[in-house]
Amino acid sequence: MVLTITDNASLQIKEMMKEEDQKNVRLRFGIKGGGCSGLSYSMGFDYDVNEELDTTDEINEIPLVLNKQDIPIIEGTTIDFKQNMMGGGFTIDNPNAIVSCGCGSSFKAKEREGTPENC
Repeated sequence: MVLTITDNASLQIKEMMKEEDQKNVRLRFGIKGGGCSGLSYSMGFDYDVNEELDTTDEINEIPLVLNKQDIPIIEGTTIDFKQNMMGGGFTIDNPNAIVSCGCGSSFKAKEREGTPENC
């Protein structure tokens, strides 16, 4: 399994999915270039799957789509949702991140075989 989605995160994602068209919606998680540390996480809902570029899975009854190139960088990542007096938000624990920025949404990944050249 590439990702772990905690129970708290699963509940929050499922609640957010209620607002989407349940028939074809998937959670898309991945990375993109940018942010103060070089890479940033991307998480949102998507209705499209590109059979050549994407892979699909289901975690905690949440349909998931990932770009195949992102897998070496996000493998082993845990997505959690934490609530405190200031509100709540998703947290991402990526064992492949060697540097993270203060906000936690930007990171630099370990160099690994299979890492896309543009990352």
